[in-house]
Amino acid sequence: MFKKILIANRGEIACRVIATARKMGIATVAVYSEADKEARHVQLADEAVLIGPAPSRESYLVADKIIAACKATGAEAVHPGYGFLSENEEFAARCEQEGIAFIGPKAHSIAAMGDKIASKKLANEAQVNTIPGYNDAIDTAEKAVEIAKGIGYPVMIKASAGGGGKGLRVAFNDKEAFEGFTSCRNEARNSFGDDRVFIEKYVLEPRHIEIQILGDSHGNVLYLNERECSIQRRHQKVIEEAPSPFISEATRKAMGEQAVALAKAVKYQSAGTVEFVVGKDQDFYFLEMNTRLQVEHPVTECITGLDLVEQMIRVAAGEKLTFAQADVKRNGWAIECRINAEDPFRNFLPSTGRLVRFQTPATSMTQGDTGNLLGVRVDTGVQEGGEIPMFYDSMIAKLIVHGKDRHEAIAKMREALNGFVIRGISSNIPFQAALLAHPQFVSGQFNTGFIAEHYSKGFRAEDVPHDDADFLLALAAFVRRKSRERAAGMSGQLPGYDVKVATDAVVVELGAEGQHRYVPVHVDESTSRPGVAVVKVNGNTYALESHSRLNDICIRGTVNGQPFIAQVERGTFKNPLALQVQHNGTRIEALVMSPRLAELHRLMPYKAPPDLSRFVLSPMPGLLAEVSVQVGQKVQAGERVAVIEAMKMENALFAAQDGVVKKVLASKGESLAVDQVIVEFE
Repeated sequence: MFKKILIANRGEIACRVIATARKMGIATVAVYSEADKEARHVQLADEAVLIGPAPSRESYLVADKIIAACKATGAEAVHPGYGFLSENEEFAARCEQEGIAFIGPKAHSIAAMGDKIASKKLANEAQVNTIPGYNDAIDTAEKAVEIAKGIGYPVMIKASAGGGGKGLRVAFNDKEAFEGFTSCRNEARNSFGDDRVFIEKYVLEPRHIEIQILGDSHGNVLYLNERECSIQRRHQKVIEEAPSPFISEATRKAMGEQAVALAKAVKYQSAGTVEFVVGKDQDFYFLEMNTRLQVEHPVTECITGLDLVEQMIRVAAGEKLTFAQADVKRNGWAIECRINAEDPFRNFLPSTGRLVRFQTPATSMTQGDTGNLLGVRVDTGVQEGGEIPMFYDSMIAKLIVHGKDRHEAIAKMREALNGFVIRGISSNIPFQAALLAHPQFVSGQFNTGFIAEHYSKGFRAEDVPHDDADFLLALAAFVRRKSRERAAGMSGQLPGYDVKVATDAVVVELGAEGQHRYVPVHVDESTSRPGVAVVKVNGNTYALESHSRLNDICIRGTVNGQPFIAQVERGTFKNPLALQVQHNGTRIEALVMSPRLAELHRLMPYKAPPDLSRFVLSPMPGLLAEVSVQVGQKVQAGERVAVIEAMKMENALFAAQDGVVKKVLASKGESLAVDQVIVEFE
């Protein structure tokens, strides 16, 4: 067994590998860029080596620097994690040449599966179901239309070297096939330096289901059940679960056996994933093989009780698998939510900056420990006070729950999301909460088009209806009541000016453009004691009990005897005196005041925000990559004004109306804050 390994990655996956290595008694070496010098993975590792500037092309993607770090620290093996160099066959081969063990498959396996056209041909030879299509590179748009007609619409036009949803179009007619081929080819050339494009049948109501496989250097290959990954936004997975609520035992077995056949065909050693697209009649077709550890591997660890990182390390050290296919378990149900630094209410734009507050829900499962299951686990590479840099992907953490069945797993996940506190940046937690509450998700009746179908116009606050909206008002009144009780108990108050605690109040739910809601509430005086109150709202009674401190964001307690976790914060963007209450993805801002004060508040005029239509503002923090206009230039509506880069994404900003540029207030290469002015029009 290795004595020391280097992790050629960053963030949560680097921390994940360190956890297992520590359990196995293996020393670890972290590598880091200048942007990551204070990162959590650097602090957790036994040693750390600086490998270059913040951009990944100058640090994490430079194989020479990784090899040099291995040699300098005496690391015998390198774990690539996922992303960066994890599926780079040249890097795997180079490690082998330098006498460094690559904790992953052999270079020939990576090469065979890395090319989508070549991998599909290999799958056909291994008698794996493949989608009907044309598997050779297509030269012209006219030829693409001819092939698409022959296969039958709808078809998928895909870049051979594609990945992450880039270089992929769906065409339903000749016009879309012609245009899709051209744009797909251009995107592939720009993104991957490889413009080969192929076409295959598009499966209606498709589900994305993948099989986890594990092979050793002794010819043994097993499948470790499946993962359901159909909840996707723009081809990026959002929620994953294991097992799938859709496929039958027979389909599971058939998919598993075909995945094993493909892995054996390329002499696969290590953990890997064979992805399938599954139709509504459970007809399944090979999509691609990922020759690395997947982001969503924890859900498989939960239901099988296997530490996949440990298995990868043992296989790379030449050990034989110690269990057979019949020994692979499938216990309970696991769900993973990807918690990303993005603002769901602003079209999921990246949100970078400092984590002012970062408090995870209570956990009972940890990385590398598969002995304690049926609980909550958080995989993260960040900590409170840390920075979310603009140079890398947007994932802050992975929240994983394991329940006895799917119903229990969903309930655990909803509760865990309620207790996940992130401040300083925006996160997609409200969106995740909405998905988990959606009837179609709960019933398991969904496919890869679920998010596009139900959130086609983006995500809005009203897309998260609370099953008991009056509870949020009652909680605001409860917290305000406890605050007043505490103030009333303070000594030394002047006679006639002491704080009085009233039983009647009005909760003012703050709305857009001054459209507030005024709701009378009553607190039953006879039941009020420290940490306890009975609040009546709209004829509903809420017996609340909580002994959380008044300055805690996370409030834990019971309502009518049932446990709850919610977030209550004082001071909001709209009003420093308001309370922000958040539960099950729904967030309200409210003032709690006396009936007389509420009467006067109704008379307050609405102050409209300033007119910003003359300005182009940065919708997110990021790097200003391009300013496309100059002072005095006439600009038409829809014309590009600037381009901002953040978290591997390029976002173009366009003029909302015709105008003449008066000032350019930011320059290329500048780091921008949210709502910073870039251009002003006359």
